[in-house]
Amino acid sequence: MKKNAVFIAATGQNVGKSTLCLGTLAALRKRYSSVGFIKPVGQQHVKIDGNINVDKDVVLFKEYFHLEEAWEDMSPVIIPRGFTRDYLDKKIDSLELNDHIMHAFDRIYAKHPFTLVEGTGHVGVGSIVQLNNAQVARSLGLDIVIIVSGGLGSAHDELALNFAMCKQFGVKVRGVILNRVLEDKKEMITKYISKALQKWEIPLIGCVPYNEFLSNPTISDFQQLFDTELISGHKHCYRHFQHTRLVATSLEVYKKVMQPNELVITPAAREDIIHAILKKHLEFQEQHNQDFEGGLILTSRHPPSKEVVAAIRKVDIPVLYAPLYSYDAMKKITSFIAKIRLQDTPKIEKAIELVEQSVDFSALCGE
Repeated sequence: MKKNAVFIAATGQNVGKSTLCLGTLAALRKRYSSVGFIKPVGQQHVKIDGNINVDKDVVLFKEYFHLEEAWEDMSPVIIPRGFTRDYLDKKIDSLELNDHIMHAFDRIYAKHPFTLVEGTGHVGVGSIVQLNNAQVARSLGLDIVIIVSGGLGSAHDELALNFAMCKQFGVKVRGVILNRVLEDKKEMITKYISKALQKWEIPLIGCVPYNEFLSNPTISDFQQLFDTELISGHKHCYRHFQHTRLVATSLEVYKKVMQPNELVITPAAREDIIHAILKKHLEFQEQHNQDFEGGLILTSRHPPSKEVVAAIRKVDIPVLYAPLYSYDAMKKITSFIAKIRLQDTPKIEKAIELVEQSVDFSALCGE
């Protein structure tokens, strides 16, 4: 019997599964009177109510959508550090974990006309403890929808690997969703991926375009990346920046290229650059009655002086100090992939908008 539920998997990390699930849950709530949500197996987690380990995505979904299910049901199994070693030492029974997942799913499923199940990583994640995505989907009796990064050859190859895992465990793949597809390649990729999927008799049910804003980190993301605290500008911690600039040039050259809404990375010792940025913010506010909307990441092994910190706090722009060289900081920033966070409402709303416009929800629901 077909269940009114679907398992959302992906071909890997950072493919945009959580973003797609956000948009999918929002869209499903317009089709059904209520929608349940569960992430059976989680890895990155936080403690809730003192001692309950809960997957970070579950926290986001429960809080944003005001879901009523218990934390333990929405996030029944967490795989923390050392878990796999305990499993291999026979301290953990995968059958008990699977039963725990099934009972949690049944409780949520019984309350809603439709239930959305979010997987973890690629389809094979969790295999070492006998709880990979295909195994969990099979236990729950669900079809899988697979999300893959927009592309052609590489996307197909990643899908082939994940399809093989689904086939091994007898799980039906209901459809594929391409994510972050470049607009100028969308028509071509949609046409040829659809052709490539024909041999598996699997439909392409969505093609979500790339959106720069969704990939754009906030100063709060960088605060987490560098494991540091903001010096100032706490009320702007979810500010997004259109531009990022490493400043190591002369003050005269930098003044010619200053622009609004720019994140500047510069050594803490470059007090000339720092004061120029602060002055620009003050002047812009005075002349235009608008915020220049900049931000600063100060680097090097020596923190900014007390005088500079005091000047920064008077202007109150978002600034943090990262105790490493500017080049190393820039490398970390350019390779960093921002995750959607509960407080970043504009990003959540944009993700929902894009997904709702780009996915065939009738096909996703198996109608």
